[in-house]
Amino acid sequence: MKPTLTIGIEEEYQTVDPETRDLRSHIHAEILEKGKLLLQERVKAEMHQSVVEVGTSVCNNIKDCKTEVKELRRDMIRLARENGLRLAAVGTHPFADWKVQEISPDDRYKNIVEDLQLVARANLIFGLHVHIGIEDRETAIHMMNHARYFLPHLLALSTNSPFWLGMNTGLKSYRCKVFDKFPRTNIPDYFPSWGEYENFIKLLIKTNCIDNAKKIWWDIRPHPFFNTIEFRVCDIPMRADETIALAALIQATVAKLYKLHSANQGFRLYRRALIMENKWRAARYGMNGKLIDFGKQTEVPAKDLIREYLEFVDDVVDELDSREELNYVYEMLERGSGADRQLRVFQETGDLKKVVDYIIEETEAGLAEGEETVSVRKVG
Repeated sequence: MKPTLTIGIEEEYQTVDPETRDLRSHIHAEILEKGKLLLQERVKAEMHQSVVEVGTSVCNNIKDCKTEVKELRRDMIRLARENGLRLAAVGTHPFADWKVQEISPDDRYKNIVEDLQLVARANLIFGLHVHIGIEDRETAIHMMNHARYFLPHLLALSTNSPFWLGMNTGLKSYRCKVFDKFPRTNIPDYFPSWGEYENFIKLLIKTNCIDNAKKIWWDIRPHPFFNTIEFRVCDIPMRADETIALAALIQATVAKLYKLHSANQGFRLYRRALIMENKWRAARYGMNGKLIDFGKQTEVPAKDLIREYLEFVDDVVDELDSREELNYVYEMLERGSGADRQLRVFQETGDLKKVVDYIIEETEAGLAEGEETVSVRKVG
């Protein structure tokens, strides 16, 4: 059965005090309830009260997704402003201290904190999750196996968390290193079949490692409740157009891998340990470093490999009607990732509050209906 390749996008935002530029833990009282009245199930709390997550409905194509993502951002920005806050789309806050953040009063999050202790409390990070509809579970596990190779490329494009606790970490995605303190994270192993994956989950549940499959927090996973595979590797980008471009690339990746799969032409499978080498490089250097081309057994500039990646999926893009959205990836290659742009602002100003101002500005960019985002503000 051919997958529908529907798309769902989840974005996690920060609620920021416009005076201090620090995070403010007022999401429940001030925004969440009003957001639920306006957006129903498309807005929800996360573990820390300064985090708000929004999710699109199930979209049939990237254009519908683009409309929803921009509407959701506009609505949440307006709600935040009405309550004296600002919304920021960034993988980590440049200087906020996780130790003073309030935990949401929800049993699920209380249980996670009880289980994981300081690891959970310190997990003050913000990601982008993209779901692609694959109804047949056997097909889904094969698509997950093959798509793992591209996760470092997607991470490099999305890197947007260079600062932590007021320090320049030297990494383009420090969010990755915060999150991999959790169990059951990072790149998953290869699973020969859906049955083997199910047996793995049943074993973890039977031995009280987890109580349900949602506590598998890999960079890509078969969603336990939806007929999707969920890509979880990306930092949340600053601009909505970056989110849309990444989602378009992810959808095209699955479409191309399915095209090969249905023609009995699988993409090469690589060991988890090798893919993890590329993930480290992506987290450390973003688009400005080198990734390993395992087929040629050589290092290649990340931007060159990403251009090759775009060529690899090119023959499915027009079928998906996503060329316009996907082409923004070339803009991202030129402008640099969110991490690159944050670092430029910091180099120019030496002021992390100015970095937060820039993040807020970028979070709001390109959201006016009909607004063009090609002419971008140049930093430096």
